[in-house]
Amino acid sequence: MKKIAVAFTGQSNSGKTTLIIKIAEFLQQKDYKVAIIKHDPKDKAIFDKQGKDSYKFSSTGADVAVVSPTRTTLFKQQTSTIDEIIEMFGKFDYLLVEGLKTLPLPRICVQRETLNNDYFDYSDAIATDNTIDPKDIPKECTHLDLNNIEQIVQWIEKNGKRY
Repeated sequence: MKKIAVAFTGQSNSGKTTLIIKIAEFLQQKDYKVAIIKHDPKDKAIFDKQGKDSYKFSSTGADVAVVSPTRTTLFKQQTSTIDEIIEMFGKFDYLLVEGLKTLPLPRICVQRETLNNDYFDYSDAIATDNTIDPKDIPKECTHLDLNNIEQIVQWIEKNGKRY
C-alpha cells in the first residue's frame, strides 16, 4: 500500500478536474486504489435530494451515513482535516486533491491559455499544454506536459507526500 498524496491547483476551467480524472483512470487501470478530495470553497455541492429520508436525517444536524451494497455516503456536519479524511478513506494507493491550497501537499498547478503567476508560490510543478511557452515557467517549478499522463504520474511517484 503506497498512500501517496498530491494536490492540484489552478484557475477555474484550467483543466484540473479533467487531469485528475485522466490520472485516476490511468492508475486504476494499473489496479491502484485511488481516492479523490474535491474542495468546495463556496459550499455549493449538493449530494442529496430534498424529500429523501437521508436528506431529512441530515437536516436534523446529525452526522448521517447512507450505506448501500455498492457505496457508503457520509454526511458530516463539519469540515474535516486531511488526516481525518485519510482515515475515513481507509486503504488507498493514491490520494488526488483538487484545491485546498493551504494543505501541505506537493502541488501541481494546471495552466492553459495564459500563465497566472499567482499560483507559482505554492506550486511545485506546472502542467501546461502547447498554449503556454515553457520558457515562461519559473525555473524553480518543474514543467509537466498536461497531455502526458505517464510523465505526471512519474512526478507524483517521485514527489508525492507519503502517508
